[in-house]
Amino acid sequence: MGFDAIILGLGAMGSAAAYHLAQRGKRVLGFEQFTSPHDKGSSHGGSRIIRQAYWEGAEYIPLVQRSYELWRQLEKDTGMRLVNITGLLVVGSRDGELVRHTIEAGSTHSIPFEVLEAGEISRRFPHFVMQPSDVGVYEPGAGYLVPEDCIRAHLEVAVRNGAEWRFEEKVLSWSADRDQVEVRTDKGGYRAAHLVITAGPWANEALRGVMPLRVTRQVMAWFEPRGGVADFVAEKFPIFVAEDVYGGAPVYGFPAVDGPDGGVKAAIHGSDVECTAVGVDRTVSEADIQRIRTAVTERIPALDGEVVRAKTCLYTMTPDEHFVIGAHPQAAICAIACGFSGHGFKFASVVGEILADLATTGTTVHPIGLFSPGRFTDRQA
Repeated sequence: MGFDAIILGLGAMGSAAAYHLAQRGKRVLGFEQFTSPHDKGSSHGGSRIIRQAYWEGAEYIPLVQRSYELWRQLEKDTGMRLVNITGLLVVGSRDGELVRHTIEAGSTHSIPFEVLEAGEISRRFPHFVMQPSDVGVYEPGAGYLVPEDCIRAHLEVAVRNGAEWRFEEKVLSWSADRDQVEVRTDKGGYRAAHLVITAGPWANEALRGVMPLRVTRQVMAWFEPRGGVADFVAEKFPIFVAEDVYGGAPVYGFPAVDGPDGGVKAAIHGSDVECTAVGVDRTVSEADIQRIRTAVTERIPALDGEVVRAKTCLYTMTPDEHFVIGAHPQAAICAIACGFSGHGFKFASVVGEILADLATTGTTVHPIGLFSPGRFTDRQA
């Protein structure tokens, strides 16, 4: 048969699945239509938030706690620094979803956090301008991952354990029966006992449309702070997530982690601009920049400086904004992970472990009921 598992897509989730499968002694073959990492999908941009007081749902917290453990193990395996602890400040109204659910998550799961009144935030982080109804929740154990480094690290260890890659080779089709899968690419055909599909914004094509996924265009921008970056380095300035003053999507950002000329990264968590991974407009317009600038300077006026750079990124959204992880509804020997809805990267290490479980035993000890593909396909039956 050749391989124990074939992986379609070697971004965040696929590289992690390869790492775990190869470490278990499985013969792994991975396909990536570009190089890996690359900037065409959802796993680039130099930083991704990692946090534990997860307002999106209590079901995520055991998984993100395990992901911290696995990222630390990957650091040991490679000697690379992957988890950068800076603290995270969540800002919004006391009764708003961000603040209320963050406090609930931290309290229920004994995650260290502080509730800060507006005056205390202004004292500790003076560049924030607070609204009269604002409070903050500060999570000291939160930080950021560098996505490109995380992918490189997973792939490095996977190769060390015998995994093989086919970069710049596009998968054209796949088929499965009870005992094996066959994958056809633009360069040949391959067989394996299991298939893992981690195709990111190309998931609709790879999954043959069985999941109700939509791809949206996002923009990230790096602003030069007025007065320089000295007050925005990680030792002084936290990662932040803040409610939009006028009720729009939250804005988030990072300290100045790219040196004195790298700027401060900020973005808006959410977009209604639907696209495809192939057809997306990757040109960043002045309107794109202005939308981010307006949102972030309502909270941090000093970020109304020059734009150092800007990039597009893609979210692959599910209707409920929860992930999809489980067996393909039409092929039990195929494990899928998709629809990470703009908040999935931090989980890549544990999603890789889950996919390796599913590809070897068909089950996992991790709680993934919330992410079942059946919540969509059962409705369609």
